[in-house]
Amino acid sequence: MTTAHTTAVAHIAPREKAEILAQALPYIRRFHGKTLVIKYGGNAMTDPALQQDFAEDVVLLKLVGMNPIVVHGGGPQIDEALKRLGKKGRFVQGMRITDEETMEVVEWVLAGQVQQDIVGLINAVGGKAVGLTGRDGGLIRARKLKLIDKDDPTVEHDIGQVGEITAIDPSVVKALQDDQFIPVISPIGFGERNESYNINADLVASKLATVLKAEKLMLLTNTPGVLDKSGQLLTDLSARRIDELFADGTISGGMLPKIGGALDAARSGVNAVHIIDGRVPHAMLLEILTDQAYGTMIRSH
Repeated sequence: MTTAHTTAVAHIAPREKAEILAQALPYIRRFHGKTLVIKYGGNAMTDPALQQDFAEDVVLLKLVGMNPIVVHGGGPQIDEALKRLGKKGRFVQGMRITDEETMEVVEWVLAGQVQQDIVGLINAVGGKAVGLTGRDGGLIRARKLKLIDKDDPTVEHDIGQVGEITAIDPSVVKALQDDQFIPVISPIGFGERNESYNINADLVASKLATVLKAEKLMLLTNTPGVLDKSGQLLTDLSARRIDELFADGTISGGMLPKIGGALDAARSGVNAVHIIDGRVPHAMLLEILTDQAYGTMIRSH
């Protein structure tokens, strides 16, 4: 814990601390042995204090008997690397246009720098993290994504080496989990000719949660969750309500792939999908181990 946290916790009376810990017990019991897929992105990934909180949360969840799996993004880090090469990131409908040179940058930023930073953070606080890409153990097979224009279905955008998932083979993840390791997955898939594909990390996390029949899918973001038109947090959403929010434009931009993937996961058997504010220290623990909502929960019906 950082000094600020330690000071804040020191002011809580022992009895209250005990109450807080006791409150977590039913949740620990309910989720023991269950799989949690966590999409790690946004500020939680770039702010050192929040990075530390995240690593501690993941290790604690593993120690109390849950099976966390981390899928990470890395948009800001990719943009930074492209800028150093004099390239500017371009997007269509929230998806990054990925030519061959950009794909090389994506691979070395995600599978090299970002993934290894996360593995290091988790291991430094006592976990046993292992980094994977879609190639490891044939985890993520992909093909080129055909991006249809959202306003004109006759138009298809070519966004380069951006992939859609054709199959996930989770055997490598299961083997690591059973051996007390914490898998950290970069969202890079491979095609029939061993070509690489950049895949939206929210979609990888959603699909992986579905295939593994995860108890929860958690998406850490830079927003409090899904907000209505007046900026109020919607803490509990059904699939039907989400369709209405798509239709009236409340959900748009970068939230589209996030919610779309989350909805697919909820409809395919993942018990709950949480979109949580990664800027709140220990948001993940608070969401899993307390009654308090720290984001938006999406239910399948």
